[in-house]
Amino acid sequence: MVAVFLILLTYEIQAQTTAQTPSPAIQFGIRDQIDSKILNEQRRILVYVPASAASENYTRQLYPVVYLLDGEAAHFAAVVSMINQQSSLFALPEMMVVGIPNTDRTRDLTPTPMRDFWQFLDFDADSIFLQNSGGGDKFISFIENELIPHIESTYPAAPYRMLIGHSFGGLTVMNTLIHHTPLFKDYVAIDPAMSWDDQKLLKEAKTALANNKYPGTSLFLGIANTMEPGMDTTRVKKDSSGSSEHIRSIFELRDILSSNRENQLNFDWKYYSHDEHNSLILIAEYDAIRYFFSYYGISVFYKDFRNIEQLYENVSGHFGYTVKPPESQVNNLAYTCLAFRLFDDAAFLFSLNVRNYPDSYNVHNAMGDYFFYKGERDKAIESYTRALSLREVAAVRQKLDQIQ
Repeated sequence: MVAVFLILLTYEIQAQTTAQTPSPAIQFGIRDQIDSKILNEQRRILVYVPASAASENYTRQLYPVVYLLDGEAAHFAAVVSMINQQSSLFALPEMMVVGIPNTDRTRDLTPTPMRDFWQFLDFDADSIFLQNSGGGDKFISFIENELIPHIESTYPAAPYRMLIGHSFGGLTVMNTLIHHTPLFKDYVAIDPAMSWDDQKLLKEAKTALANNKYPGTSLFLGIANTMEPGMDTTRVKKDSSGSSEHIRSIFELRDILSSNRENQLNFDWKYYSHDEHNSLILIAEYDAIRYFFSYYGISVFYKDFRNIEQLYENVSGHFGYTVKPPESQVNNLAYTCLAFRLFDDAAFLFSLNVRNYPDSYNVHNAMGDYFFYKGERDKAIESYTRALSLREVAAVRQKLDQIQ
């Protein structure tokens, strides 16, 4: 029964916060831009930063970053909403999202040109598709040398980075993984166009995955059902028609990845039999992120709040650098425990924040609230006084005056 109340309280706190701070519109992020010298054009980007970054109550923290190819507004908003909802319920860490909208999708997301092939099919020789394909490496250079430095110097971005791409974007994800591995920690390739240019990148991947090592790197591969009616996953491997080349190439990539487990790449895949090329995007993104963070979560059902230190040791191992339990998350959990008289858990969480963030007025104010609730007047005065020595806040001063 306590678990149910804890869940209800989580949503109640969120609802009260929203009611107390009305906004004229739901904000999914901000628009930014980069004058790219590499691409010789101005590139728009969309950036989402978790709301806790704007709070004056908490110690500044850095957030892991998800980079989203085909990052137009609708796609960007969907991924932001998914991550925000999951992180608010302690199923994921809070994360930034950077959407990269397209200017010339075929140019940027294809690793090699296919001009001769399309001319053979009698395409218009002046078409943008034909003229500009094959700029993928320059686009990756833009990400590495202009976009990532801009994000990490302008926003509270942590060193951890994830790259998500679909179709041509998935092709770019695989090109980055194979040829620029250290750029990202986790990669998500959703129905990638591995048949591009007579499977050239697929052939390169076969060699690279057999000969290279990828310790600490993860890949999730999502595969859509793009087969013609009557075809199945067994028969399609033996099919030689052009209509099945896309899915056959992806299944071949899956088999290459599965047969090279000794390369230390952390790899998983999923075939979505009921989803076609476009309908699987958000579903696969959710599955990928949950796969990468399968170890993450604080179960309100089992009240395992004290496991948060071990959880963030695992997070640190995944990210490759030390990550403390976020002050805002621990603070919310502590007040949740206090509200339901789980005093030992509340004391542990409030004290954990004091240990990790001793220079934050908020943690001492919260500790004072705990002591006041418990009737320990002298300790409450000490904590409120410490909070005020770090920052003069009218509400804390009022509490101290009242208790004295």
